[in-house]
Amino acid sequence: MRPAVAAGEATPEVAPVPLRVLVIDDERNIRTTLALCLEGLGCHVAQAANGAAALEALRLEAFDLAFCDLRLGQESGLDLLPRMLGERPGLDFVVITAYATVDTAVEAMRRGARDYLPKPFTPAQIGHLVERTRERRALERRLLDLETRLGEAEPEVSLATGSPRMHAALEVIERAAAHDVAVLLRGENGTGKGVLARLLHGRSPRRERPFVVVNCPTLSEELLASELFGHARGAFTGAVKDQEGRVEAAEGGTVFLDEIGEISPTLQAKLLRFLQEKRFERVGENRTRTADVRIVAATNRDLEAEVRAGRFREDLLFRLNVVEVTVPALRDRPEDVLPLARRFIAFFARQARRPPPELSAAAGKVLAAYSWPGNVRELRNAIERALILSPGQVLEPENFPERIAAQPTTPVLGGDFTAEEIEREHVLRVLARAATLEDAARVLDLDLSTLWRKRRRWGR
Repeated sequence: MRPAVAAGEATPEVAPVPLRVLVIDDERNIRTTLALCLEGLGCHVAQAANGAAALEALRLEAFDLAFCDLRLGQESGLDLLPRMLGERPGLDFVVITAYATVDTAVEAMRRGARDYLPKPFTPAQIGHLVERTRERRALERRLLDLETRLGEAEPEVSLATGSPRMHAALEVIERAAAHDVAVLLRGENGTGKGVLARLLHGRSPRRERPFVVVNCPTLSEELLASELFGHARGAFTGAVKDQEGRVEAAEGGTVFLDEIGEISPTLQAKLLRFLQEKRFERVGENRTRTADVRIVAATNRDLEAEVRAGRFREDLLFRLNVVEVTVPALRDRPEDVLPLARRFIAFFARQARRPPPELSAAAGKVLAAYSWPGNVRELRNAIERALILSPGQVLEPENFPERIAAQPTTPVLGGDFTAEEIEREHVLRVLARAATLEDAARVLDLDLSTLWRKRRRWGR
């Protein structure tokens, strides 16, 4: 498996994502020449000879940039401009014309055009406009990603692990990333399914496009439908303007649906249709739109049981579960507890602008012995609390909640325990279940005299 990129390492080079450009001109030669120029700049290009064809193309594909002739036969490009921007508010619209005047340039800008380009134009001028749009789209993606990260307010999580089960999950993620299929992440709350979803996106060909998170349980059915697919003005109380959904905002990227098992049957049907056809309608609107996104879903529920109970569509489960990844609970990967704890200590110490405190041997033992029913999230919260309440430079068991500090410090493999402590625990457990000392010696592959001396040393 390819290792996760560690801090300080170079990120693999990624080819720029092609801009989607629509060329609108009633002259075929102009359309063809401009399309060839744009394709040479690495753009994906579609053509339209009139306003109706342009609007139809825009409804089926989310373009980044449009070049539109001022005169389209009997039509005006200026009249088409606001209708195009109404369909896609973020579209960069460039008016091109052989009849350039100051008045038409001012009017084009007033109506929302990004630029105004007189004919004849040069490939360099087209390249400049393409590069400006490319930079603008990259900035929008970074801002959206930053908004998502700030909303999650999570520390950086290293994907280094000593757990065979976690290694297996990461191996599946790495293999699935390159294939544009739906992925279903299963596991308890707090296991880090969101971290793995972000890793999957970061390893995929869609890595340069947005990664958008939708938290399904936090919204009503109507608001969740709006969050996903957008809404038209007046669709419901408070819908004061047309609004695109997260699916449109993530065009070309990945939408992560957290706790997919919580969505209603009606929304399940809409999501199934989108997975099958990449088509959807905004709430309160009859116009069909398309979006090219990858769906990654997560759940802590037994979806097969939900299907049997009639609460979840079996056909939707099949669509979501093309690749399945089970994320192990923290209690099933005890070798990762202390490394994770130390990384959280370093993170929260940086936030508090203080040197990271040490984790005492006793504190390490109670952390390793605890079962962590809240998984990685509970560990994170426990470490954050300990740093807030402890001004010292050593964290002791008493700095943690009583449910953790009161745990017996039974040695576990991979914890901060000596070989002697591990051996003692194992030998005493075998002695406790063996019928005789001879049986215990045989299981442990020890001489009877050696076993007797160990018992005496340990006071048993």
